[in-house]
Amino acid sequence: MMPQDDDSRPLVFKGRGAVSNAVGRFEQHTRAQFDDGWGSLDEIPDLLRTEVSIDATRAAINYVSSPDLPFDRTINPYRGCEHGCIYCYARPTHAYLGLSPGLDFESRLQAKPDAPALLRRELAKSSYRCAPIALGMNTDAYQPIEREYRITRGILEVLSETRHPFSLVTKSAMVERDIDLIAPMAAEGLAVVYVSITTLDRTLARRLEPRAAAPERRLETLRRLTEAGIPTGVMTAPVIPSLNDADMERILELAAQAGARHAGYVLLRLPNELADLFEDWLKTYYPLKAAHVMSLIRQSRGGKAYDADFSTRMRGQGLFAEMIARRFRLACKRLSYDKARLELDCSRFVPPSVADGQPASPQMKLF
Repeated sequence: MMPQDDDSRPLVFKGRGAVSNAVGRFEQHTRAQFDDGWGSLDEIPDLLRTEVSIDATRAAINYVSSPDLPFDRTINPYRGCEHGCIYCYARPTHAYLGLSPGLDFESRLQAKPDAPALLRRELAKSSYRCAPIALGMNTDAYQPIEREYRITRGILEVLSETRHPFSLVTKSAMVERDIDLIAPMAAEGLAVVYVSITTLDRTLARRLEPRAAAPERRLETLRRLTEAGIPTGVMTAPVIPSLNDADMERILELAAQAGARHAGYVLLRLPNELADLFEDWLKTYYPLKAAHVMSLIRQSRGGKAYDADFSTRMRGQGLFAEMIARRFRLACKRLSYDKARLELDCSRFVPPSVADGQPASPQMKLF
């Protein structure tokens, strides 16, 4: 965490979420602002431009074993996310790259253009066993740079060709671009799309998630996906105590009107460097609420900013967490959301005909 002293100033860039660029936890050195006598700390920061480099990916599918997740494999087309959501639990992963979980996470991105070819190779292996793939669970698969790189589109083309089931969570209206691929798969029980809606307050949304679609635009995306025959759900995530929790029932109501039949929520998670980044953001934009919000978070996390225990990390514990859980259950019951999670069909999977860049031997299909 970058030391905060009397000379420190938030690094507020238009269209960015974090207000600092603190070094990651693995770095030996830290950085601090200081007044050089020329008033440099009072200058308006220059525009922070997005830089994209190529990730030397060797595998497309990432296997996970967390007992509280409803999937065991994911694909993330990008590292870092230009949406800039200040609450993103993936921010600390940028520390593994020697970059800051702060502004670097949303401005210094890595793309995986080889992901579709790598996915094809992995699905062609005789040892592969089909199970639903979760797309974009670490960073949004439809963040702004997808317009240019189209990696998510390439991944969906492979999944469509092989009839491989998948789920997807996004905050972007760009998912509508790929309805032509997703809708036919959904008709065969192979796809479900969740849209994450954090708040209905446009000002709060612009500060929380500056480059994601506006709340009403996400509701329109839910409607268009539903009209295309795609099963949809809404994620009211994360729920942030005393900041956006009052919106939860209204979000669920509007999402149901737009066609969502499934719903979920996650109580705010603040692992590693994210706790300090989020608290800095609170003090910058909501200074009068900051102490109260952090107090409620700690009350819901056993007195700490975060507790990584698998049994409680998604929902929290204590009176506030129990109240949120009860409110969510009652709203879902009133709005007739489906209680059961949609089961995707794995029986239709057909391995691709190309493995390691070479046509698969027809004789192998006999075994």
